[in-house]
Amino acid sequence: MMTALTEKDKAFLVRLARSVIEAELDAGQKEAMPEDVSPAILEKCGCFVTLHKKGALRGCIGTIEPMHPLVKGVQENAINAAFKDPRFSSLKTEELPDIDLEVSVLTAPRKLIFKDSEDLKRQLKPGIHGVILSRGWQQSTFLPQVWDQLPDPELFLRHLCEKAGLQGDCWQDPKIEIEVYEASYFSDQDVSHKL
Repeated sequence: MMTALTEKDKAFLVRLARSVIEAELDAGQKEAMPEDVSPAILEKCGCFVTLHKKGALRGCIGTIEPMHPLVKGVQENAINAAFKDPRFSSLKTEELPDIDLEVSVLTAPRKLIFKDSEDLKRQLKPGIHGVILSRGWQQSTFLPQVWDQLPDPELFLRHLCEKAGLQGDCWQDPKIEIEVYEASYFSDQDVSHKL
């Protein structure tokens, strides 16, 4: 289990994500690493950076597996979410004032063992579990925050199947693999209220 992030760590990570995007757009400088950095931001863990523009998704990219130190993952995923999410055009400087930014820090995924589709639904924890659905090379994930839009487990799983390019009822297939993880997430608004 990863070390808990302090409020100062969260504020730094959100500022860092925003600053690397602004630096890429020549609209600012990258946030410097504070001297009193906690060990938690140097631990390897999965993370996502999500951009919203006036409440609508504007980019979301991340890594599920703990491949990089958190501080590096936040920087890379911020750039990727802003400029390389294939669902959206690259972010423009004039959009920056309307962008809300969220960082999600993930626990390592664990495989769910379930007997059938009813057992799977019983084991899922809406609002807590991020879910990875895989069949062969096809895979998709939803962060725990997606439960806010899709609170019904069947609907959640149907959308997850479709996101992976599979039939909507693929989650009922015994060959489907499901992994779950949890996430600590915080946004511009969360940290600005606490500073």
